[in-house]
Amino acid sequence: MVDDSAEKRVGKGTVFVKAEICKGCAYCIEFCPADCLRFSHNYNAKGYHYPVLAKPESCVGCNTCGQFCPDYAIFGMRFKDIDAIEAARKAGTGDVEGGSGDGNASDASGRVS
Repeated sequence: MVDDSAEKRVGKGTVFVKAEICKGCAYCIEFCPADCLRFSHNYNAKGYHYPVLAKPESCVGCNTCGQFCPDYAIFGMRFKDIDAIEAARKAGTGDVEGGSGDGNASDASGRVS
């Protein structure tokens, strides 16, 4: 996950990669408007290279990568949204802006599980 210390943050956002389910299709890399993703030199358990944030200073957390990923293996978030989620968790409200309100559990990308 992302380190919450503000002094280590660069750019306006970050991406979260579930390397174990990535099949290396490269849609996230190809369609990233900030051109900040590259393939890792490492392989996942399936034998595929997975994306990494190569230029974190360029990432705006727009989630274009997540919108194109056919396997939901990556998603982007803006730091301000991450901070809002963390503040809601610490406050114990559980209310996070952008929630569906339909009772379904969803992850930070808004995908219902």
